[in-house]
Amino acid sequence: MSKPMFQLKMPENRNTSVVFASPHSGRSYSWAFMRKTILDEMAIRSSEDAFVDLLFGDAPSFGAPLLHAKTPRAFVDLNRNADELDPALIDGVRKVSHNPRVASGLGVIPRVVSNGRSIYRGKISRMDVETRLTTHWMPYHTALEGLLEQSHQMFGEAILIDCHSMPHEAIKSATRKGTPTADIVLGDRFGAAAHCDIVDRIEAAFVRAGLKVARNAPFAGAYITQHYGRPFHNQHVVQVEIDRSLYMNEQLIRPNGNFQSFQSQISLIAKEITEIGKSELPLAAE
Repeated sequence: MSKPMFQLKMPENRNTSVVFASPHSGRSYSWAFMRKTILDEMAIRSSEDAFVDLLFGDAPSFGAPLLHAKTPRAFVDLNRNADELDPALIDGVRKVSHNPRVASGLGVIPRVVSNGRSIYRGKISRMDVETRLTTHWMPYHTALEGLLEQSHQMFGEAILIDCHSMPHEAIKSATRKGTPTADIVLGDRFGAAAHCDIVDRIEAAFVRAGLKVARNAPFAGAYITQHYGRPFHNQHVVQVEIDRSLYMNEQLIRPNGNFQSFQSQISLIAKEITEIGKSELPLAAE
């Protein structure tokens, strides 16, 4: 894992301020990493937002860039700050303040995958961590920042759709008994990361497609939403969490029989979302 592990798909004609990104869909597990982990191939993938990049794969044909990670979340979590280092995992790191994500083993270099299963037998070196951040975390965020800056230059605003998936049990357990389970959870940090009108229009696109939508509970957005969401500077970020059971077999980590139909549904929604960021271009001089 020595090369920047992301893919950027650009549209032929970039005609919207919307950018789609998937930081947790990476599935390139190196032999060197698999040698270090005590988990098998299935367990190590359990925290992966599997196939989310494929669900939004048509976004460039609607005029929007699509940035997606190839780096696995279990190796480097791109939705964490680079300084969220876990002293229980990394040699030479001291605890400086309480961070619930780091304490639970979900820092920028995760210590556990889903259900609290340890990734490693012992600690890893600080040098290993710095190499991962330099070759994976930094290039992804440099690319993301560049895309948002380009949107500002071209359209005067940037709208980032931060694409994720959630385990069905996670949303089910967070839903009150007798209340319908949400298919989609939109996170805008309770209004701090995006203008309400933009979030309303994104929600309406999912609702028109027949999907049940909740906001900010149980997922309000993490580092990317918090760091890049600056609505007062015309930069908006909305995290989209999709119930994995709608399109995949969660136990086998495979697309299920509904995958193609659901992919088409998400494609139409993505097309509608790109319309939010389209503006009339100035007329050329006669």
